[in-house]
Amino acid sequence: MALDAAEVKVLKPDVLAPAEIEAKAEVLAVGKAGMNALTMFVLAIAAGLFIGCGATLFTLVQGDTDLPFAVKRVMGGSCFSVGLMLVVVCGSELFTGNCLMVCGLGSKKIRLSGMLRNWVVVWIGNFVGSLFLAVVVCGSAMAAMNNGAVGDAMVATAVSKVTPDALTLFCKAIMCNFLVCLAVWMTFGARTLVDKIVACVMPITAFVACGFEHSVANMFFLFEGWLAKLMGYGAGVANVGSLDLGPIFYNLGIVTLGNIVGGSILVGLLYWIAFARGKKDD
Repeated sequence: MALDAAEVKVLKPDVLAPAEIEAKAEVLAVGKAGMNALTMFVLAIAAGLFIGCGATLFTLVQGDTDLPFAVKRVMGGSCFSVGLMLVVVCGSELFTGNCLMVCGLGSKKIRLSGMLRNWVVVWIGNFVGSLFLAVVVCGSAMAAMNNGAVGDAMVATAVSKVTPDALTLFCKAIMCNFLVCLAVWMTFGARTLVDKIVACVMPITAFVACGFEHSVANMFFLFEGWLAKLMGYGAGVANVGSLDLGPIFYNLGIVTLGNIVGGSILVGLLYWIAFARGKKDD
């Protein structure tokens, strides 16, 4: 029996074309802007938990003191990608990915207030989920693994995020969400579970291996490291005294702004200009 045009389109194995991805980003933005606040918040907590799971695997790899530097970074980055896999496959609200909502804003399908409402609620929900998982992971005695090397790695990772100057952090954050939003953009075009998973791996591996800064991941890394420090780990880490609540929120503030620039402008706005600027709805 012959299939009609609609059925053929559904069965197409290839990914969406770039212009189709941009159109899908606008549709998704409308749904996110209009979502019930409680649903949005709960799904944001889930995303914080999911990114924290990827960060936990990264920390485990960093706790292996025998691995060469580049190997350790790339392995850790590939492990971290499980966090975004969970976000896009299981369904949740991630602040950094939601920077792509600017596509809907550009086409006037959502209001600025709706986008900002989503960003604020989702950022807070991501923070709650990340902080909760950091407490649970530290309570699990994972830091004691490999004779305490994992705990030292928790502290060292956090310290490395609070010591750079503001411009360095801002640029690292731009690069991070440029890559993260490219990964999310590719998952928008995916038609199968395997497509979505594969799309996550290399961009996420790249941003983590290169030491770029992700606000939601840092919500986990920074508080995990701070808690591990309170538990007595990382005493030999250089500049460990700089790891305190003030520097933690200093990092999160600057990195959040950089992530907005990297995702909203370098990906969302760029593709909106290319494929939707001046286009009228049918």
